[in-house]
Amino acid sequence: MLALAVLFGGLSNEHDISCMSACSILQNADRSKYHLLPIGITRDGRWFLYENADPEKVKSGAWETEPGLVPAVLSPDRAAHGLLVMRDGRTETVRVDVCFPVLHGFGGEDGTIQGLLTLAGIPFVGPGVAASANAMDKSLTKAVVDRTGVRQAAYDLALRPDFARDPEGTARRIETAMDKKYPLFVKPCSSGSSVGVARADDFDGLLAGLTEAFRWDAKVLVEEFIDGHEIECAVLGNDDPIASTVGEIAPTQTFYTFDAKYNDATSQLYIPAHIPAEAIETVRRDAIRVYTALGCRGLSRVDFFCTYADGEIVFNEINTIPGFTSISMYPKLFAHGGLSYPALIDRLVALAMEGTNG
Repeated sequence: MLALAVLFGGLSNEHDISCMSACSILQNADRSKYHLLPIGITRDGRWFLYENADPEKVKSGAWETEPGLVPAVLSPDRAAHGLLVMRDGRTETVRVDVCFPVLHGFGGEDGTIQGLLTLAGIPFVGPGVAASANAMDKSLTKAVVDRTGVRQAAYDLALRPDFARDPEGTARRIETAMDKKYPLFVKPCSSGSSVGVARADDFDGLLAGLTEAFRWDAKVLVEEFIDGHEIECAVLGNDDPIASTVGEIAPTQTFYTFDAKYNDATSQLYIPAHIPAEAIETVRRDAIRVYTALGCRGLSRVDFFCTYADGEIVFNEINTIPGFTSISMYPKLFAHGGLSYPALIDRLVALAMEGTNG
């Protein structure tokens, strides 16, 4: 039986989504195959082993007040190959065979936890350090994808020091670079779940969007508006990855905000997407192209637009630790193809065990 650590919570603004994802993994992992080691990280960075975890308390956040929590840390010492658990004034070692870091955003999806796990010699689900870091920073992703031939939205980059010195001048420079073609979308470079993202319909909206985005990040991406279907493709594998069919997001809000993703029950998901069959195949091909160009392993969800006007496929972004909640697109896409949630966990663990993550 493999000792499977499920890392959840964390320091990012996606803490609650991580807990929701962890709940689903704990509920679906085959306990005849895995000895589950749920490891919760509080918003202020404290680590606890949550033995005999109640998945619903993980989901709600109530786990943090459970009396059975035991302080624990992941040791970078390869001799430990797991956790250092502080119990009753003594430190004990708990071996970890493989880790599923279901930590979205900062501290979990940006190469940070992947670096610690690499030092520890513990196999883990998902891409390695470089791929995670490059995929987390949207401006670095853009630079890599530029070399693949995959079409992506036109963009410009703003830096916090420049904006702090001259907010209006920075906004004017970006407006000019984008040919004054509104609307524009303003995104923190390293924030997920649409946190800090704004649509700007004019200069004042651009200035306000930049102000909000710089609350979350020191680099901000400004992109052209793509009028089209919002579509997502799940990729699975290491050296020979496969792509799922394509799903479509139909938000009832102006765009797919954090609230639309997790709180608005009126947003619709369509699997397969309501786009032509040839467009679906283009998305699947381009998803693998982006995935391999970034050096991803294990899994990622790759997001695109399919334009209403001519059906052109336009790359949007990649998520190296996509949501794994009960309503998340990644597991739903593979379930549509016949790979159940428990079987998907098994496949991801097997991929993690295939040598080192790079």
